[in-house]
Amino acid sequence: MKASIGISPANLQAVTVELSKLLADEFVLYTKTRNAHWNVEAPDFHSMHVFFEQQYEQLDEIMDSVAERIRQLGHYAPATLKSFLSLTHLTEQLGERNDSLGFIKELLIDHENIIIFLRENINKFASEYGDLGSSDFITGLMEDHEKMAWFLRAHLK
Repeated sequence: MKASIGISPANLQAVTVELSKLLADEFVLYTKTRNAHWNVEAPDFHSMHVFFEQQYEQLDEIMDSVAERIRQLGHYAPATLKSFLSLTHLTEQLGERNDSLGFIKELLIDHENIIIFLRENINKFASEYGDLGSSDFITGLMEDHEKMAWFLRAHLK
């Protein structure tokens, strides 16, 4: 049964297309953060291993919430590696070294790209598509990514 929540089917479709791109970005960032957790090598190994674990656990919750938002709007969430790779704005490319600073710089760039994507869609979801709920939802996600980016950035001082 289609969602009848006061938003036209076309607008629901437009929002879910953008949320699907977001879900793909979140999945790629989650995978890259897992990679950092598994493969970091440096004198700060233990602290960074724990730090990356905290970050990927938070990303796992974010992914789930994005997929559930897509379902709340009456659409199916993409759920294959092929679909994620076709939708993402991020790259799978990894740095040459497995040191914490290399991982941090790369993950920070991805968080900042997601923040920009979210910021670009907040007003569009509300004004253009009449979906204040999704606008509010991604505002919260933007704040989560801003905090995660701050934590990464703090390691670079």
